Amino acid sequence: MLPRPDLCDDRTPAGVEVFQLTTDPEAPCSHIYMEAQIFTPDSARFLLHYHGNPHWSDRADPRHRYLLCDAADGTMSELIAETGAIAPSVTPDGRSVYYFVDEAAPGGGRITLKRVNLDGTGRETVMVVDRPLPGTRFRPSKLYSLSTISSDGTRLAISCFLGDGVHEGAPFGLLVFNLARAEVNLVMSGPTWCNMHPQYCRARDPEAAHDILIQENHGSRCGADGEIHTLVSGLGADIHVIRDDGMDFRNMPWGRDGREFCQGHQCWIGRETRAITSTFTEPEQACRLIAGEAAPFLDHTGSATADAVRGDLSRDIPRPRFFHFATDIAGRRLITDTFDPAGGSCLYLADLPADGAPLRAFTYLLHTGTRAQKGAHAHPFLSPDGRLGLFNSDESGTLQAYLVRLP
Repeated sequence: MLPRPDLCDDRTPAGVEVFQLTTDPEAPCSHIYMEAQIFTPDSARFLLHYHGNPHWSDRADPRHRYLLCDAADGTMSELIAETGAIAPSVTPDGRSVYYFVDEAAPGGGRITLKRVNLDGTGRETVMVVDRPLPGTRFRPSKLYSLSTISSDGTRLAISCFLGDGVHEGAPFGLLVFNLARAEVNLVMSGPTWCNMHPQYCRARDPEAAHDILIQENHGSRCGADGEIHTLVSGLGADIHVIRDDGMDFRNMPWGRDGREFCQGHQCWIGRETRAITSTFTEPEQACRLIAGEAAPFLDHTGSATADAVRGDLSRDIPRPRFFHFATDIAGRRLITDTFDPAGGSCLYLADLPADGAPLRAFTYLLHTGTRAQKGAHAHPFLSPDGRLGLFNSDESGTLQAYLVRLP
């Protein structure tokens, strides 16, 4: 763990410390996208990509690894090294991690769900999917790079492609695995669910723990092989919540009104049933953070959804320019990257009131130094206890992972 005080400046608060976690100039490394459950609940350890970036990793690259990092001193150990490994989720008890080995191709191959203890012992195969999904003619392939685990640790969800590699217009789907029974079900599907970003609600309430936040990209087009040719964000993107049994499809009250557009990044607020999205709004060309609660689905009406509860968390900030963000598990602290015209990609920290009031104690942390191209987004997030911030940057010339100790 390399101290990087040079990434702080005269606006950085006293007590903030910055460290570069990975330093191999020949290997792009990064944090796993902040939607995933990659921290142990005590905030002591977390997973990292080696030979990967925040958006993807080459499943055919034998150099790709998932490393387990100690948050106290930065020491790392290799935890997952199989070629094709993808989409890890640390269990809520912090003892083990589930992940997939993707050896599927459209219409064939296999997907293996595995589990391993965080000390590297007890590696086992939970189940293999090498035939059509129950009750369907579809075989899954092209797994999404992130999985999501329920707050009780009994279910795991991931999205996938369902085409056969021949026919155009094939659907994408949401798979839910029952981990105790080693069963999988396809709970929803359609051709415009190509960038679903599924995220289990982290609430411990037995009902809310079945809710999954998902993204639809209306108008997107994919080839018969599942490759996305046109990914429609903006007016085409809207966000929903669905139960993991495929029932109770609902709207999140964001975007789709011709003035407010979803950027395509969203997350739950800690263990609450509220969530946040980032938007682009016209005519002021601001990028805002909007909180909201799921409302009954009548149509894809976004922010015009009837009886919706929503609020602009960034309404007290002049011309906000927010992109990626995350909260601690208590839902009281938020970290975000923002575009500062005077300094490029910067990180800010804020307090998140429980009553829907706007962000408070909005505080500059540092300049990330990243060029902010898609493969090198900072993608900041917090440890569960909110004491550590993590981000990515290519300021060294190669994408690397960084850690910030917060006062």
